Amino acid sequence: MKYISTRGHAGQPANPEFCDILLGGLAPDGGLYLPESYPQVTRAELDAWRGLSYAELAFAILSKFITDIPQVDLKAICDKTYTAGVYCHVREGDKASDITPVHWLEEGRLGLLELSNGPTLAFKDMAMQLLGNLFEYVLAKRGETINILGATSGDTGSAAEYAMRGKQGVRVFMLSPHGKMSAFQRAQMYSLQDENIFNIAVTGMFDDAQDIVKAVSNDHAFKAQHKIGAVNSINWARVAAQIVYYFKGYFAATKSNDEQVAFCVPSGNFGNICAGHIARMMGLPVAKLILATNENDVLDEFFRSGVYRPRKAAETHVTSSPSMDISKASNFERFVFDLVGRDPQKVAALWAEVDAGRAFDLSASPEFARIGEFGFVSGASSHADRLATIRKVFEQYGVMIDTHTADGVKVAWERAAEVPAGVPVLVLETALPVKFAETIVEALGREPERPADLEGIEKLPQRVEVMAPDVDAVKRFITARV
Repeated sequence: MKYISTRGHAGQPANPEFCDILLGGLAPDGGLYLPESYPQVTRAELDAWRGLSYAELAFAILSKFITDIPQVDLKAICDKTYTAGVYCHVREGDKASDITPVHWLEEGRLGLLELSNGPTLAFKDMAMQLLGNLFEYVLAKRGETINILGATSGDTGSAAEYAMRGKQGVRVFMLSPHGKMSAFQRAQMYSLQDENIFNIAVTGMFDDAQDIVKAVSNDHAFKAQHKIGAVNSINWARVAAQIVYYFKGYFAATKSNDEQVAFCVPSGNFGNICAGHIARMMGLPVAKLILATNENDVLDEFFRSGVYRPRKAAETHVTSSPSMDISKASNFERFVFDLVGRDPQKVAALWAEVDAGRAFDLSASPEFARIGEFGFVSGASSHADRLATIRKVFEQYGVMIDTHTADGVKVAWERAAEVPAGVPVLVLETALPVKFAETIVEALGREPERPADLEGIEKLPQRVEVMAPDVDAVKRFITARV
């Protein structure tokens, strides 16, 4: 499998394979990597995959995208990653060995696809644990080291750090918005004392941190000298790993491969739902992809109007679903590449506008007229909506959900009429409620339960450097520690 850039210039080698792009993040032209074509899944494969374990399914799907790692090694990596021991926080009554079981709120109609059973209680663990093992494998094979630079609005950072802690040849420099994450999220990241983990709290919003990561990645000399890599969802391996749970969720929610499923995905950076888009393009029978945002509704605005209008940091709302407090969706470029017929020149022109701080408008274009062919609908949620949804789900179904998952459930209810009759809707669970305890208490008047292995985490000593959103200062910080 060869890879291309959304902006046309994939760099050297000219036709890179998976391991060539695994460690790098952005393509040299500032674009994002995608397969030169999406592998198609046959009905025979769907039938054969229906009974597989999560690790077996991951190997079957990832084998289509990773052709430069020997199959026996890739299978060992999948087997090592997807175990009940790693994903040990399954809801009571659900089967731990399923890794991502469906928890039905309304049997056969509305369910939660459990993605938050990993070590940091967020869906990011599903891909990040694999990424950590892939990094260690490839670095060892090549005799190389890597310095990972990432930005997080809440969950990516802890998932990356837990996946990379203690890994040979890997250092992690993670930027986060100072004071904008929940106390639990901060504690998960900042309490890690591993020598290869460095936390930087930026006095700004997530988009400021993300802009720094992109600026450093686009400084090709610095990137090469200091071996800078990425684990944000701009990294193709993250997206590839997330494709797996769409297939697993489909099999769990249906009895035969003649049926369809709709997925509702809380989305800020477009990485999670981008994996669903690709699964659908591969041939998974997905009726609808329902995108849910919070008050930062830049993506909802696009799917409703055709206008993509990233906001400045000052216009970005600080909300009770902070992992979606994003107004410049990095992965959206991958979808737009498909929307405009995989024309890299069009994408480069559109993102020249975005990179200059401007909007682009496709509302009158023939491309936007085709948006329905991709199955997307969207909606937004507010703080009041989150509180009401958390209460309703708890009172009606006896299930406690986090704030981001609540955004998903609210929009799934709101857009239900656009899903064909008889098609179940799976809301992708984003995190466990304990990560956002303050809002759970506001909604329900009680503390959420927390896993025994994470009791008292907020009281642990924390190690973090607070810095202004300054690219050169971050470069100096990295240079002093590599």
